[in-house]
Amino acid sequence: MKNRKPLVIMPCLDMQNGRVVKGVNFVDIRDAGDPVACCEAYCAAGADELAMLDITATVEGRKTMLEVVRKVAAAVTVPFTMGGGINSVAAAEEVLKAGADKVSTSSAVFRRPELIAEMVKAFGAERVTVAIDVAKNAAMPSGYEVFIDGGRTATGKDAVEWAKQVDGYGVRCLLPTSKSTDGVRTGYDLPLIRAFRAVTDADIVASGGAGTMEHFAEAAEAGADILLAASVFHFHLVDIPALKAFLAERGFACR
Repeated sequence: MKNRKPLVIMPCLDMQNGRVVKGVNFVDIRDAGDPVACCEAYCAAGADELAMLDITATVEGRKTMLEVVRKVAAAVTVPFTMGGGINSVAAAEEVLKAGADKVSTSSAVFRRPELIAEMVKAFGAERVTVAIDVAKNAAMPSGYEVFIDGGRTATGKDAVEWAKQVDGYGVRCLLPTSKSTDGVRTGYDLPLIRAFRAVTDADIVASGGAGTMEHFAEAAEAGADILLAASVFHFHLVDIPALKAFLAERGFACR
């Protein structure tokens, strides 16, 4: 088998106003269904884990929708990660107590990096994912710049340098998403995955751009451990059992 450990297939549900939505390049949002029904369907279809993101919590300055977390936790049979509006240890604790298995955080920890260490200490490294939204910028050493606030705010920080810094806090999972490939179904940003793989032993989530089963294999080849996608799963362009069979044919172990 090619990969170091079995790949994880992770559908992602972006949520707005309590509904699952899907955008392109972080905008052009459209409705994709009820979160509990979507999660139940993914569990039945063979998803290994789920990711949920309250995409406007941070910019609206509010907490994650805990009621949705509770409903999803009662319905799912696989671990799920919740992100959006998690800006303190207390906020993370609320989400975990509501039933999420892991939390994902981005803007808050960029603004106050020591929060990463505080969360790792409070909950354990396995329960904390740091999401890093990036856009291509030739002025950066790596060619990628960190963006925060749901991809709205440029930071002037090199994405690979930030990944190294995050890794130093002991986080075991990094979730980079490239704004240029998000939702466009032309393939993951493979140079981004390779650049992160070169600086961390943590799990890397491939995010943003899957359109075909071949794209998932390319991401695994580039070094991703967890293969995340949204629209191709939501709209049945790729179904999980067929994807796992395809990856196995390519020599990749799946969970």
